[in-house]
Amino acid sequence: MRSSRARCFAREKRCALAKSQNQKAKLLYLMKYLLEKTDETHGVSAAQIMDHLESLGISCERKSLYNDLDTLRDFGLDVIKLGGRPTLYAVASREFELAELKLLVDVVQSSRFITEKKSLSLIRKLENLAGRHGARQLQRQVFVRNRIKSMNESIYYNVDKLHEAITFDKQISFRYFDYSITKEKLYRRDGARYQVSPCALTWDDENYYLIAHEAASGLVKHYRVDKMTDIRTEAQPREKNDEFDGSRLAEYAGKVFGMFAGEERTVRLRFVNHLAGAVIDRFGRDVIINSKDDGSFTVTANVVVSPQFYGWLCGFGDEVQLLWPEDVREDFKGYVKKLLEKY
Repeated sequence: MRSSRARCFAREKRCALAKSQNQKAKLLYLMKYLLEKTDETHGVSAAQIMDHLESLGISCERKSLYNDLDTLRDFGLDVIKLGGRPTLYAVASREFELAELKLLVDVVQSSRFITEKKSLSLIRKLENLAGRHGARQLQRQVFVRNRIKSMNESIYYNVDKLHEAITFDKQISFRYFDYSITKEKLYRRDGARYQVSPCALTWDDENYYLIAHEAASGLVKHYRVDKMTDIRTEAQPREKNDEFDGSRLAEYAGKVFGMFAGEERTVRLRFVNHLAGAVIDRFGRDVIINSKDDGSFTVTANVVVSPQFYGWLCGFGDEVQLLWPEDVREDFKGYVKKLLEKY
């Protein structure tokens, strides 16, 4: 009997302690409830709020509730009263507007480098920022399934590791792979580790790339982040490259096509006039356009010569012409000739 009473007393003590702790967190539970259940057009009554708090073991009187709502307003939460009877209370504005969250959802679901699993996880977290009613609108935008997505689940954390190495000026090592026709990983260099000085991360053609300096070859190279694995931060300090500071990275990216490495050259190109927009998109608004009387214009630009650059030119057909330098012209002719030989 005494043992049974002791257990009952202990259980009651635990319940009382839990209620006491919940009571201390009353404002936090109130704010969470308002953020989850309300927005500028949907509110909850004082009775609904008190019922919810009571279900958590938190005692609440109407007068103290009004004081708590005032405290949340003083804290910066945009609590408003909606018209009608009974009076409804709601959070009118949030850190992220619904339109901003929709934009973020679009970015996440269309990003190929984020896997389907991670995309769905991120979108669920974004929905939590919108409240119950806003989340319904975000869910109508979710079309992640069957999109072409990365198969490398670790890419999300790879990006974080790479940023950390750059911040703390450390070299990294990793293994690099391609996929076989059976979707198995085939490691380059027979699985041997690469070691490089990370310079910057950049986004190109829906993929994340690491721009890095490889000491062994003395070259700047590009690596698809979703094809990197077993990334490790090394003790050696990274070799810095001024070309990849924040102000010059965009300029560098404009020279590279599809993140294919190659020799940087100055080229002169002729385009028909209606391609001015495509040229500005590629080389930026500062590119100098020299207009001609025959309905065309020329530009001189620094590019990294690569098969990807030649493929970009081929996409414009006979509406573009590579004028100079002569050795690049001849190399481009050889590229086109090899294409024709396939047909």
